[in-house]
Amino acid sequence: MISQPAAQLAFDFSMRIAAPATPVKTAKMAADTTRRLRGRMAYLSGDAAEIIVARTYERHGFHVARRRWRGPAGEIDLIINDGASLIFVEVKKSRSFEKAAENLTPAQMQRIYSSAECYLGDMPQGQLTNVRFDVALVDQIGDVRIVENAFGHF
Repeated sequence: MISQPAAQLAFDFSMRIAAPATPVKTAKMAADTTRRLRGRMAYLSGDAAEIIVARTYERHGFHVARRRWRGPAGEIDLIINDGASLIFVEVKKSRSFEKAAENLTPAQMQRIYSSAECYLGDMPQGQLTNVRFDVALVDQIGDVRIVENAFGHF
């Protein structure tokens, strides 16, 4: 058997290699990505908490009129029908009920009041509609504690 000489390959090493089409990630880009992921996780966690709270109200015979209603003044997490009355619910989720309760600020309460005023503007009785403001606290395992009339009437 006669062996053939191996083929030789020629390489031209004088050519410059172009920079990659995608930029190399910088520390700032990595931080932005991490921030976006944390924000997305917080959004999904809050959404899950709102679903749990809505189901809790429904199990007690209430009807969820709106979820994440957005008006010019801001968002109301849940609006619940209680016969002729309405319940505006702010949902707070954290590791514990105490931490969740600490997350409700006076500025948020004012935003909820203002949003409720906007919502009531479209109701037949308007500002005369009987309302209450609840805070629903959700802990890290999904247990719910509802504080009825948590910050009074407006």
